Amino acid sequence: MIPKLTKDQFKEIYDKGFEATYALFDALQQAMETLEQRVAHLEAILAKDSHNSSKPPSSNGFKRPPQSLRGKSGKHAGGQNGHEGFTLRQTENPDHVSIHRCRGKCNCGRSLAEAKVIEIAKRQIIDLPEIKAVVTEHQAHTVQCTCGMVHKADFPDGINAPVQYGSGIKALAVYLIVEQLLPVQRTQQIFKDILGLELGQATLQNYTVVGYHGLEPTENDIKKRIVSAEVAHADETGCDVDKGLSWIHSLSTLEYTWYGFDKHRGKDALTVAKLIERFNGRLVHDGWKNYLHYVCKHALCNAHHLRELVFIDEHLKEGWAKDMKKLLLEIKETVESAYNKGKNSLQRPQQRRFRHRYFAIIRQGFAVQPPSIKRKPGQRGKIKQPPGKNLLDRLKNHSNEVLAFMYDFTVPFTNNLAERDLRIVKVKLKVSGCFRTVFGAQVFCRNRGFLSTVKKQNLGVMYYLRKVFDLNAKNVSLLPV
Repeated sequence: MIPKLTKDQFKEIYDKGFEATYALFDALQQAMETLEQRVAHLEAILAKDSHNSSKPPSSNGFKRPPQSLRGKSGKHAGGQNGHEGFTLRQTENPDHVSIHRCRGKCNCGRSLAEAKVIEIAKRQIIDLPEIKAVVTEHQAHTVQCTCGMVHKADFPDGINAPVQYGSGIKALAVYLIVEQLLPVQRTQQIFKDILGLELGQATLQNYTVVGYHGLEPTENDIKKRIVSAEVAHADETGCDVDKGLSWIHSLSTLEYTWYGFDKHRGKDALTVAKLIERFNGRLVHDGWKNYLHYVCKHALCNAHHLRELVFIDEHLKEGWAKDMKKLLLEIKETVESAYNKGKNSLQRPQQRRFRHRYFAIIRQGFAVQPPSIKRKPGQRGKIKQPPGKNLLDRLKNHSNEVLAFMYDFTVPFTNNLAERDLRIVKVKLKVSGCFRTVFGAQVFCRNRGFLSTVKKQNLGVMYYLRKVFDLNAKNVSLLPV
């Protein structure tokens, strides 16, 4: 920090000659450069929102909603012509039929009750029956043979108490807590208000623990199927667990979802590392360097690149960013068109043309980057680079991973699948604030991974949740073969 000089102090330096005056000028230049860099950094922070960075929409505040990256489609709002609607339709086999007969007499004096029916108009109402818990009593007989010996019948397996709740109640509790993310107290209130059942909060919480233990074979099956997949998506998010920062990782495909808790992130997170080390397909992720340590093939999320390009174009006014954004979206549109025509890759000449344009834009971007910041005396660590330079380095050094979707149509353009799977964890944290224990986080991860997998395969969520509490399904995977 240069101290403020009085007029006399400045004249004293000036009188010492050119070298002293230039030394002061040079110090002022360096101070101004430092301040300009700091101002640019702070302005960049203020300019970032969900449309030009990885910040969530909840951080946008009350300013004008950011423009979508998708742009205008040219279609009118609402349902499109030819789309399959969801209009209510009458069923051919109603559960109940209420017949409304004509009453009174005709003008001629005859009774309408005895008149011939020539037409029936039908209208149907879809409604809920009375919602109530059903009590089933099991009676085990004790008999005595004529010889005097007494025999007792056995109760079915799992019926161990005079009164207990069945699999339907337990499944609904897990569904409300894990799938709908309701607090335990509100879940308790729902059971009381709708079913008239007084379930304790500890009882409801215990059902999620029972589900956790029962789903261990199923989770192992999910992990095996993800590891053997051709393409998998990875992501992670931080969370407050037991008063400390921990991480929930996700590894998923179009059909399966696995969540894992770990106190570490990256290669030190053994929970996810052991899975990815066995994975031989292509891993789609956001480009975080720790994922690149794994020997499997990689693909980078272009949604992240598009947001960064928008920021560099709008805030830093670097024209190459707009050109790169247009090119990536053009390649994406070309790939989708070819895929819809039954092709599984672009022709080699077309790939080469796109790749040539890709690197031409990168060269254009490097040409407009500001000079590298010089290392100051005694400064240690990596020199901070401008955002444009950082992105250009990534696009150049990992071009095959950025353009993987162009070479292999099984590779998606983005990592949105993993982000959607992981978004529910952030919703859970907004509701609950944290996980109070490590075990609580593990219970949520396993139960939620199972429910996500069931939904991805369009299976009955409640049907499969009931199977979790079915004694005949213990120690086996519940997933279809």
